[in-house]
Amino acid sequence: MIIRILAIGDNMPNWVTTGYREYSKRFTSPFSLSLLEIPPEKRGKNADINRIIERESQKLIAATHPTHHVIALDVDGELWSTELLAAKLKMLQRDGTHLDLLIGGPDGISDACLQQSNTRWSLSPLTLPHPLVRILLAEQLYRATTILKNHPYHRG
Repeated sequence: MIIRILAIGDNMPNWVTTGYREYSKRFTSPFSLSLLEIPPEKRGKNADINRIIERESQKLIAATHPTHHVIALDVDGELWSTELLAAKLKMLQRDGTHLDLLIGGPDGISDACLQQSNTRWSLSPLTLPHPLVRILLAEQLYRATTILKNHPYHRG
């Protein structure tokens, strides 16, 4: 199963890249994890934030694969336990479906983008820094796959 994280933002600090890589390199068959960084729109003093959100969201949707299940990360999305995430991955894997996860920019994702997604998922009701979301998401995806493989990581 191909799992792709599509994220607005590039040139992340080293701790973000290191943290993400630590988990992404742990994925083994039949799961793979990759990250596609999409450059953010320029934000200036008088920037039109709504227009920026729309442009970034259009880039996210354009980067999705048409046959993949698309999950938009959104603070107002559904809250899942790790076990529920594992069950959702198992169902998608059983159906032969791959997964694209969308992380918007610092100002969020447009309503149009959310509507085009199959699912909206909230990692937490807390507002999380976007760079940290990559690491948390990679870790939770890895943890969910270990549940499916009956690997001891989840129990530790």
